[in-house]
Amino acid sequence: MPLFSMLIWGTRRTTLPIAGLMISLIALVDAHVGSEIPLGFFYIAPMLVVGASLSRWEIAGVAVICTWLAEAFDEIIWGPNTGLPRDVLYFSAFVSMGLFMHEVARGRKLAAQHMQVIESEIAARRDAEEQLEVLVDSSPAAIITTAADGNVLLANDAAHRLFGLPIGALPGRPIRDYLPALVNVPALHSSRQVFRTAMQCRGRRADGEVFQADVWFSTYVTSAGPRLAAMVLDTSEDLRTHEESSLHQMLASSRIMVAAMSHEVRNVCGAIAVVHESLARSGQLKENKDFDTLGTLVLALERIAALDLRQSTSQAVAVEVQSLMDELRIVIEGGLRDAGVSSRWELEPDLPAVWADRQSLMQVFLNLTKNSERAMEGQEIKELTISARREGPVVAIRFQDTGCGVAYPDRLFHPFQADAQSTGLGLYLSRAFMRSFKGDLHFEPETVGATFVVELSSAARESKNDTYEQRNSATADRRPQPFPREPEPAAPDRV
Repeated sequence: MPLFSMLIWGTRRTTLPIAGLMISLIALVDAHVGSEIPLGFFYIAPMLVVGASLSRWEIAGVAVICTWLAEAFDEIIWGPNTGLPRDVLYFSAFVSMGLFMHEVARGRKLAAQHMQVIESEIAARRDAEEQLEVLVDSSPAAIITTAADGNVLLANDAAHRLFGLPIGALPGRPIRDYLPALVNVPALHSSRQVFRTAMQCRGRRADGEVFQADVWFSTYVTSAGPRLAAMVLDTSEDLRTHEESSLHQMLASSRIMVAAMSHEVRNVCGAIAVVHESLARSGQLKENKDFDTLGTLVLALERIAALDLRQSTSQAVAVEVQSLMDELRIVIEGGLRDAGVSSRWELEPDLPAVWADRQSLMQVFLNLTKNSERAMEGQEIKELTISARREGPVVAIRFQDTGCGVAYPDRLFHPFQADAQSTGLGLYLSRAFMRSFKGDLHFEPETVGATFVVELSSAARESKNDTYEQRNSATADRRPQPFPREPEPAAPDRV
């Protein structure tokens, strides 16, 4: 069998000499053995050999040679009536066997090539499956697949840890026991609809503990029915962090607002105390009990208003300006685009870190951008330029718009103005926020539009041995205090 395989399926270099030797040997025997029995049919054997390695025209040529040799050494007299049909029969038999072997060899080569492709695809698929299996098993996110009835088919180790189950115990269990919201996915009840989305829901562990879960899932259809694949993350810690951060921000904002208002009340109390002291020195109301009671009320009000602004926050940290501006750009650009406002950003490279409470500073930025957006309503050109550059010991961030401007700049930063939108506390509290972490907010006049400048102290210039509270306290004592004044109406577009 190996010899036959070598003869039939060998290369062109090996089959042609063998076929030539076989043809020569058959012709030699046919020439020296006188017999009335023709030996030409033996040429079928070399035709089988050459059929696997020659082309169709080459096979026809070899068939012609074999036909001529069979007729040349045949003792039967050749005649048109008998010889020509015999030669046609020889040629047809030889060329048919050669072409048959040619097609068999061609089919065998195609099958071998196809098998190689299949084997390579199987190897690639096996490699991809192994990599995917490693990825799923090592993923920190819980990954599960369920059938149409809601039972879990596959689950990785993270899914078992998430739901508090031993490894391998989750497949076969209903997913409704752990993620009830997935049972209501409509695509599981339809073989046509495909669902790809994300949701936030409540999950439940095996011991009954409830947690917040973020779920990304998709449905797909197989021959066995619809399937659902889901990736689940426990975001309970994010929820707690968000709620604690919101509580801190609310308390910090409330303290800053109360401290800022108490500062204004203290100024008013000072003026009332001066008038009370002057009346007391005159002696006209010396025996009046209502006058004495008024003095007691003024002292009590002064104690209530004694909360200092510099005591309101201790959350200032060194903040990178570039990352802060990138975050601001993500937050505001969508709203500005919807309002038809084009934004331009001019940020100086290599800006130093600054002292700030990140959340409070972000609120100041949002208030300024919202004011600019309202000021540009109805304007033909709507453009907001936000620039940041270093100016000596501070980093100045400017918000310059092409709005209607500010009619009365001296009325800015005053609370409870009659013409202001809402309570008119936006700019007032924004400045209070800035001063709470050693910054400032002021207005720069422009011929067109308005510019508000946020000044932030550079963290690089401060001494590493000084605490933030010491630096803030020292600068707050040097900050000029406003005189008591009557409330004035604010510009309607700036709050």
